[in-house]
Order: sequence, then C-alpha cells, then structure tokens
Amino acid sequence: MNTGKIKNIKFNITPYTDLEVTDKYIIREFTENIDPIELMWHRDDEDRTIEIIGETDWLIQLDNQLPSSLKGPIFIPRHMWHRTIKGTGPLKIKIYKN
Repeated sequence: MNTGKIKNIKFNITPYTDLEVTDKYIIREFTENIDPIELMWHRDDEDRTIEIIGETDWLIQLDNQLPSSLKGPIFIPRHMWHRTIKGTGPLKIKIYKN
C-alpha cells in the first residue's frame, strides 16, 4: 500500500575510489576524468597526514593558504577546510588517520 510518503534516501557518491583500507591508512585514487567541480572544499573528522604515491602536478589548498604541491607528507588538522586541485593524469594518495 502506498501511503504517499517518500523515504529519505541518501546517496554517498564520492569523487574517488578507496583502493585499500586498513586500520592505519587508506590508499585513495582520483581518476584523470574527474570533473574539477567535484573536488569541493571539505573538512574531515580526524587529523590526517597524506603522502603522494607516484608523481603528480595536482595541488592541495588548506584554509587561508595558497595552493601548494603534494610533495612530502602533508598534515591536515581535524576540521581544517581543504581541497584538492586537479592536475593532469590520475592522483593516488596514502592517507594516515592520526
């Protein structure tokens, strides 16, 4: 019987694929075909350190900072606004949840 009520359906669509997930880290990949509009400013619920896997010209931008390269480990404090800026080719990163 249809009561006319619509269930609240939530879709969790992400612009990336998690290739490997452990208790210590996540290996995440963004494809080269991603629309840059999908790479939105966001905050995470835990401290994170990210490292690039391979070479890339993609950038990261932290709140109130200019975009910077993804060279070396990058620490992102809990609830800090940040975004990824698309470069050429795919992006693969390793995320350590602190």
